[in-house]
Amino acid sequence: MVGRETGVKTYLTFLWRCFRLSFVGDYRYYAWMFFLTVFILLGVNAYCKQLVQGLATTGMTDQVSWGFFIANFTFLVGMAAAAVMLVIPVYIFRNRELHDLVIFGELFAVAAIVMAMLFVTVDLGRPDRFHHLLLRFNFPVSMLTWDVLVLNGYLLLNLHICGYLVYCAYRKRAPSRLFYIPFVFVAIFWAISIHTVTAFLYSGLGGRPFWNSAVVAPRFLASAFAAGPAFLILTLSVVKRFAGLDVPDKAFLTLRSVVAVALTINMFLLGSEAFTEFYTDSAHVASARYLFLGLHGRSGLVPWIWTAISLNTIALVMLYTPLSRRIGALQVACALLIAGIWIEKGMGMIVPAFVPTPLGEIVEYSPTLNETLVTLGIWAGGLLLYTILVRVTVPVLAGRLTYDQTFAAATGEVTAVGDRSVK
Repeated sequence: MVGRETGVKTYLTFLWRCFRLSFVGDYRYYAWMFFLTVFILLGVNAYCKQLVQGLATTGMTDQVSWGFFIANFTFLVGMAAAAVMLVIPVYIFRNRELHDLVIFGELFAVAAIVMAMLFVTVDLGRPDRFHHLLLRFNFPVSMLTWDVLVLNGYLLLNLHICGYLVYCAYRKRAPSRLFYIPFVFVAIFWAISIHTVTAFLYSGLGGRPFWNSAVVAPRFLASAFAAGPAFLILTLSVVKRFAGLDVPDKAFLTLRSVVAVALTINMFLLGSEAFTEFYTDSAHVASARYLFLGLHGRSGLVPWIWTAISLNTIALVMLYTPLSRRIGALQVACALLIAGIWIEKGMGMIVPAFVPTPLGEIVEYSPTLNETLVTLGIWAGGLLLYTILVRVTVPVLAGRLTYDQTFAAATGEVTAVGDRSVK
């Protein structure tokens, strides 16, 4: 009983110290957190306006009922699934360079899933009636029900894995393989399933021929496995430079190879899809024509998709040249492909399916300022959450914050004394 009480007290102390640590940093940390907080407040204000006035504050209409919010949701589900691209090399191929870095992928999965769920919430016209969806939980027929289950399940898996590994590092003890390895392998298959189910949610809608393709799910996975590791490369670059965490160059090169292969597959599948649509010239080519070339004088998405293709092409060329072995060039390539895939999987995938409508109407869509502010607020909230998670994790992994050190150790003053000094 005494041991249990001590363990509970130590765990609560760990949570309290992590909470305090999230408020500690240099001027750059405070400036970044202030910047994100400003956009969060702008987003909250914009969402309050949306709650009062309804979805009329967005650019969505009866004809185009999914827009910016669902586009970001689709992109973020893929980014969350991409954490598996760190897990597989570490736990299946025994990659030692990435072993201590896999937790950053898991942490980002948590933040990405939270953002994805927020985008679904703001897309609901009446979120206060969400319980009606739960009362009509058409399991296992509804793909939307499957999507809710896999997203929440993946969030819980990553919370358990991250929390357990960080707490073990805090206690300076080796984690029990029985307590987290099975969850890691379940998370691998679960990560693939969350994006596959999301893809099936689209391709299973018979009234939207633009999505009725067998390559939608592979395209989603390929783009996710390119953009996710690319974001982790940027994260690890920042952590290595500003947090002093040792990130070996070989880890960056491994992730570079993963990104290059995944982006190549994604570009190939996109080209295959375009060939099928235009070469066959079927009755359902209208949406693809509107996306790539414009339709009947309407070309709102043409600049978007060709910008995405250009960015992805430049990034792909950079990744296959020795230039990307330099960290600066690699960061540029990663930033380009993240922007390109965000456009391709967002505006380039969601909106064209609604243009033209089944009745032949051509109603274009563009996000409003209020819709954009809500979107930026959610992204700022997710990045703030991820920043806090990384800020707390780095000192623990580096050994600067453990149960037998004072709180000052996390800020660089390592003084090994009893945990009783932290109140």
